[in-house]
Amino acid sequence: MSENDRIFIGGGGEDYTTHQNLILKYANRHGLIAGATGTGKTVTLQILAESFSKAGVPVFMSDVKGDLSGIVNAGSPDFKLHDAFTSRAEKIGFEDYGYESFPVTFWDLFGEQGHPVRTTITEMGPLLLSRLLGLREVQEGILNIAFRIADEQGLALMDLKDLRAILVWLGENAKEVSLKYGNISVSSIGAIQRKLLVLENQGASNFFGEPALNLTDMITTTPNGRGRINILASDKLMQSPGLYATFLLWMLSELFEELPEIGDPDKPKFVFFFDEAHLLFDEAPSVLIKKVEQVVRLIRSKGVGIYFVTQSPTDIPNDILGQLGNRIQHALRAFTPRDQVALKRAAATFRTNERFDTAKTLIELSIGEALVSTLEKKGMPTIVEQTLIRPPSSQLGPITAAERDAVIKQSHVAGLYETEMDRESAFEILGERSRAAAEEARLAEEAEEKLEAEEKSRKLARRYDAEEAKRTTRRRSSRGDSVGTTFAKSLARQLGSKAGQTLIRGVLGSLFKGR
Repeated sequence: MSENDRIFIGGGGEDYTTHQNLILKYANRHGLIAGATGTGKTVTLQILAESFSKAGVPVFMSDVKGDLSGIVNAGSPDFKLHDAFTSRAEKIGFEDYGYESFPVTFWDLFGEQGHPVRTTITEMGPLLLSRLLGLREVQEGILNIAFRIADEQGLALMDLKDLRAILVWLGENAKEVSLKYGNISVSSIGAIQRKLLVLENQGASNFFGEPALNLTDMITTTPNGRGRINILASDKLMQSPGLYATFLLWMLSELFEELPEIGDPDKPKFVFFFDEAHLLFDEAPSVLIKKVEQVVRLIRSKGVGIYFVTQSPTDIPNDILGQLGNRIQHALRAFTPRDQVALKRAAATFRTNERFDTAKTLIELSIGEALVSTLEKKGMPTIVEQTLIRPPSSQLGPITAAERDAVIKQSHVAGLYETEMDRESAFEILGERSRAAAEEARLAEEAEEKLEAEEKSRKLARRYDAEEAKRTTRRRSSRGDSVGTTFAKSLARQLGSKAGQTLIRGVLGSLFKGR
């Protein structure tokens, strides 16, 4: 196996000249970098990122303290530690040590110190979102119902306002939905809405939306074959540890879902460093830990190596810790009984070296030293060795804001994620449905009022016609009686007079004259 097939970590043995290497073929078997604050974990991260990049392997790492951005610049002989670095390189037999820069892409969930990183509510999914919001079991159930209804009705959940809209709809239709999916408490929906508000106030609204991150933009190499080092600005993000941990877990899940199976490659396709890993497992529900365990176990067949970075191995659940074959353990502190238990457990995870007491050495390690055990042939861990970590080739410490801006503007993804999109999704569709329903209700009400008015008008018309008919009848009856009465009275007067009597006799005489 040639030197190009491995990463030089540092010098071990009694004289520190025995090379301690990480074989690239086994680099996707995952790893652990642990140690107390100030023991040298950041430098270890930096030299591993440099080495993977030189081997053509893209890397992702979070910059929690803002110290890793210097990888983009070459180290300098003017640096105050130049003499110490060259002396260490000579001591451990690092013969081709020199200064050089590496290709870096800066990312930032808030879009301030790097290209914006976004995902959609749908891609995050109800499990991770429940973890992010710290939901109880009942609330998590309601969130799952909201996602199911969104799927059934073709409602895209892109950002927080989409999720709010579907929850409002769920509350308004709780009675009907409960018949199909079980009881839905309006108070539980209100609790979820309040937690979404808190998340929004923490700046998470910048994280949910489009354009969503395309992971292939991270898993790239430069024209000269070097792997790109993706650095996530996390100093501000760490103020919201739940969001930080959930984002990194989302990235793992997306890598697992999107990348194809490639078996056991000669080198990893991508290496993922999970710094401050204890934040992922603190108070995490068992179902989430099982999910992480599954991803860690299966993602290596997709060529992805995961390296958890934390203060103590006890921060990692045992089922996951057992899958981390490559280990770099910096000094641990043992001031309390709990620390002493952690120390013994950390020592027990290494193959024993007869030259020293592992537990005792863990306390005595100086800055820049570590106990190293990596996988060798057939995937067996090497015997633990006290190792002096090699010095970095790039700048140690952060770059200036101006330098960062220049790198961002010249990035291969410059302009792809800066402009936020807001296409039609659940918020707009439900809003349009609400407006259409309101307009339909208004028109129906107007139509009903019109019908009522028309019916009232018809009733009034019929009543008027009936009354008019009665009046007409009375008038006709009144006119008929008046003419008859007048005629009768006139006739009676005439019959009572002598002329009338003569007329009667004459007429009667004419009629009965023959008789």
